[in-house]
Amino acid sequence: MFASIKKNWFLIGIVVVICLAKFAPEIGSKGGILMPEITVKYIAVFIIFFNSGVSLRSEDLGRALLQVKVHVFIQGFTFILFPVIIFTLVKFLSVGEFNKHILEGLKILSCLPPPVSSAVILTKAVGGNEAAAIFNSAFGSFLGITVTPTLILALVGSKAAVPVASIFLQLTATVVLPLVIGQWVRHMLTNTVNLKNVPWGQIGSGVLLLIIYATFCDTFSHKDVNVDPASFFMTVVLIISIQVCLLYSVFTVSSTRLLPFSRSDTVALMFCCTHKSLTLGIPIIKIIFADSPSLSLITIPLLVYHPTQILLGGLLVPYIRGWMLGGQRTGDDIMEGGEHLALQSETEGQSV
Repeated sequence: MFASIKKNWFLIGIVVVICLAKFAPEIGSKGGILMPEITVKYIAVFIIFFNSGVSLRSEDLGRALLQVKVHVFIQGFTFILFPVIIFTLVKFLSVGEFNKHILEGLKILSCLPPPVSSAVILTKAVGGNEAAAIFNSAFGSFLGITVTPTLILALVGSKAAVPVASIFLQLTATVVLPLVIGQWVRHMLTNTVNLKNVPWGQIGSGVLLLIIYATFCDTFSHKDVNVDPASFFMTVVLIISIQVCLLYSVFTVSSTRLLPFSRSDTVALMFCCTHKSLTLGIPIIKIIFADSPSLSLITIPLLVYHPTQILLGGLLVPYIRGWMLGGQRTGDDIMEGGEHLALQSETEGQSV
């Protein structure tokens, strides 16, 4: 039993932190003792990218910059295909009795960039192409500063002046800077410390548990969301269905032999393409719909989507990892994913 608990500590940790968040959401919600607006928004994200900067070889990061096909797939899916799919779905649902404001929030959700934390950590936990996940999460977030408001204007018909400069500085401080510092530390310690002995997987998974806890605390503490139970239940079912379908679709398409992606690339594609940023989404929604009496309803899809993507991703980690490491691998997989398999052997038993 102890061995089983040790092996599956991350999945058990997810259940524990969700229960703790439900029991006392005021601790980890905004303004609470944990102060997630600082500890999670800045410190946790800083640790994630510092961790990646120290654990990743510079050659891997450099090679990731040249994976143009991976970048085009992720950004194209995020800012083109995802909005098209959701807009089509909303058109279909709007003929029924579904809450119109929630459907508007769903369209806004589709315009958001990938997050700068969960996609990277989940890709790292599986042993996928972490370098590509880092680049596309950061690049997508920078793109989202201007692309997201433009898409919202096109799909919803609203507009607002987004504080581009402040968001740009925040992303630079929490993503680019820690990555650069991590690479510098790695260079300084390479000849003095055996970096392979550092539990990078456990550190990343621990930070992700903190993010999950704070996310669910914030979700459970939203008492001002005025929606009837039936509409909320339908929204939860719809969000879960959308995520499952998108994850399966990205997995199926990217793992086909017709596309030049390795298994490690597929892992990064799955999480980066299907995840959406709460950090950038909530401020944009509040800016655009500040005077709207339906603001609480419009935010529901994002408030449901964010914890669901982390929870679902965490539950899928052992299965995707088994798929990536199992079966026969093609020559391209061996060449492109060799470094990630090496990372797995170094961190085996340290993360889910």
